Amino acid sequence: MVPQRTLKSLTRAVGVGVHSGQKVELTLRPAPPDTGIVFRRTDLAVPVDIPVSPESVTDTRMATTISRLDDPAGPKVQTIEHLLSACAGLGLDNLYVDITAEEVPILDGSAASFVFLLQSAGIELQPAPKRFIRVKKAVEVREGEGPTLKWARLEPYDGYKLAFEIEFNHPALDATGQREEFDFGTGRYKRDIARARTFGFTRDVEMMRARGLGLGGSMDNVIVIDEYRVLNADGLRYDDEFVKHKILDAMGDMHVAGKPLIGAYTAFKGGHALNNRLLRQLLADATAYEIVTFERPADAPRGLAELAPAW
Repeated sequence: MVPQRTLKSLTRAVGVGVHSGQKVELTLRPAPPDTGIVFRRTDLAVPVDIPVSPESVTDTRMATTISRLDDPAGPKVQTIEHLLSACAGLGLDNLYVDITAEEVPILDGSAASFVFLLQSAGIELQPAPKRFIRVKKAVEVREGEGPTLKWARLEPYDGYKLAFEIEFNHPALDATGQREEFDFGTGRYKRDIARARTFGFTRDVEMMRARGLGLGGSMDNVIVIDEYRVLNADGLRYDDEFVKHKILDAMGDMHVAGKPLIGAYTAFKGGHALNNRLLRQLLADATAYEIVTFERPADAPRGLAELAPAW
């Protein structure tokens, strides 16, 4: 069978939250089969577990934030998408994430540091079948019209691929790739997607900080763009780093489903809010998907059964 995966040992990281600016320690621990990914706020007088699910997403402004289903206004964990993208890239199903503040550390602004942490702990195969969500019919969500139109779609595909198109009408972004398609079956997530960093505009800094956001952002963890150019001295890691980061985010947001997808994701100017609406719409229609397992790795779509090679 194609088995579920967790970590062999625990691993830790310390950093700051890009929005809160708070110092935070993250401890990633193995979890039993069928646990899913569960965040635990260990800084609270009574630790609170927050399992990841589409319904647990309670805020999508600038990041994906989760809370308990039975207490949506209670303790939360922000900015989970980069860690979840790394989990998707490595095929991790089960994980406990102990966290000492309400935001996952931004580290270098990409998923690469999380991939390194997870692989350093080792990947363990578990005695339970990996369950996939196979998309059976197209599902789409749309927002706005004309110049404000945004949309995201899932449709059947024998594998897992993501395509994204951005449109910022900004000279620095327009000079880079506007559309990217990534097929998970290539096995090149770490090389082609994981290192793409989050980005932000100097014009938005004052507005964000007035809302208590972006307090931990710096050129060490964000691509910073003024009216004309990228300000980071080292420039971009990829010629199309902006749109690749959007795919990185989308992979994390799709992994909120709790099971890896078999299907094709496509988006135009989408983001965390549309991604969550898309997942909820898919899972609300029992005819749009099915849960599948594979007795033999050879029966699974390309790239979904193999372990990612170490760094």
